[in-house]
Amino acid sequence: MPNDNLFGVHGTALAVRSQRMGMLASNIANASTPGYKAKDVDFRAALNSATSAGGSIDGAIDANTLYRVPLQPSADGNTVELTTEQTAFAENAVAYQTTLSFLNGRINQITRALKGE
Repeated sequence: MPNDNLFGVHGTALAVRSQRMGMLASNIANASTPGYKAKDVDFRAALNSATSAGGSIDGAIDANTLYRVPLQPSADGNTVELTTEQTAFAENAVAYQTTLSFLNGRINQITRALKGE
C-alpha cells in the first residue's frame, strides 16, 4: 500500500499496528496452549515493506513476523510469556491510539478546509 498524500504513512501505520495487535492478542489468548509459539511483528520493517512501491499490508506482516524466543521455556513447548505479551500489547495500543488521534486531527483539518472555516 503506497503512501497517499492525504494521510502519508499514518494510514498504513494504523493498519500495521492493528494487525500486530491481533497477533499479540492471539499470543495472550494462547498462553496456556501446549506447543503454541508466540509471534510478533517487526513494526518498522513491516511498515517499510508496506509503504514501498507495490507493498501490501498482509505481505509486509507475513514477511516480518518473527517467533519470540522465551527467556524461560516452558515444559509443554509454549513460548508465550504473559508479562512480555501484555507489555507489548499495551505499548502497541498506546501507539495505535496516538496514530488514530493524529489521523482524526488530520480528518478534522480537511473537513474544516472543505467547509471554508
